[in-house]
Amino acid sequence: MRGFAMLGINKVGWIEKEKPTYGPYDAIVKPIAVSPCTSDIHTVFEGALGEREDMILGHEAVGEIVETGREVKDFKPGDKVIVPAITPDWRTLESQQGFSQHSGGMLAGWKFSNFKDGVFGNFFHVNDADMNLAHLPDDIPVESAVMLTDMVTTGFHGAELANIQLGDVVAVIGIGPVGLMAVAGAKILGASRILGVGSRKALTKAANFYGATDIVNYRNGPVEDQVMELTNGKGVDRVIIAGASPEIMKTAIKIVKPGGTVSNVNYYGEGDTIPIPRLDWGSGMAHKTIVGGLTPGGRDRMEKLIDLVRYNRVDPSKLVTHKFHGFSHVEEALMLMKDKQQDLIKPVVFVD
Repeated sequence: MRGFAMLGINKVGWIEKEKPTYGPYDAIVKPIAVSPCTSDIHTVFEGALGEREDMILGHEAVGEIVETGREVKDFKPGDKVIVPAITPDWRTLESQQGFSQHSGGMLAGWKFSNFKDGVFGNFFHVNDADMNLAHLPDDIPVESAVMLTDMVTTGFHGAELANIQLGDVVAVIGIGPVGLMAVAGAKILGASRILGVGSRKALTKAANFYGATDIVNYRNGPVEDQVMELTNGKGVDRVIIAGASPEIMKTAIKIVKPGGTVSNVNYYGEGDTIPIPRLDWGSGMAHKTIVGGLTPGGRDRMEKLIDLVRYNRVDPSKLVTHKFHGFSHVEEALMLMKDKQQDLIKPVVFVD
């Protein structure tokens, strides 16, 4: 089989590999549509996970099942499926303890393009198929389904981690596709006012569509100054970080109120430490909670997100700004995510 891979740090290309094998609970899937992610950029071009050689990239896919193990009950060859970016091992203590994302070790629920071949190949392997796949309903557009696999679930997890209460004022820092879904999640959870921090027109327009009441353009001055002016010096109840460098934690701590929460779903691709400003954190005593997490995976979460689309609670198709037809366009789509041209939110490659 053929796949688009990380050959090493700062190196990508097409390679030939053996078709993956599978166990009794697993499945082999061929992609129908895929989307590259900024996480792929961090992994390849920043070396965020360290050296990886000849590892097929990609963790966002909708596909068709080709083969299943003998113990797979709910799926069969020919089924169209949504494949979550996070595919935990469900028979682990970490899963029983409520942290399936870390089943088998920290971040080990994130397998695709982390430590096993991802979805940018002619075929890819899915562990524990009954628990990690979701049927693709006929009424859900393929491009929306691809967005559910990572962008929607990760952005919504940012809102969940923020512990948003009815009427809270929320700032979302980084309104790329994950941040846009954090805006949508904050609205669903009952935020009264949502401040989206970003600058590109395509993103600010989308942020307003998904529920942002105010836009803070960091090109117009320090974010903390603008947020404090907008909130009459009070700050916000919750901050969701969905983009930027580690330095952004300073801003988040400055703008959140005592008793508030800073929620991080950003993948920091560089640096050894994340700074926390001592005085703005009340010398450690301000009751400003900092929490970060990898989005949950698995079938149940995907099926719930499918229903949010079906019943018009969120329309993730608005994230898709660039569509390609043909597997060979994966590299072009990946480079779009690297260069982030002005009109880009997310590309989708249809494998036809």
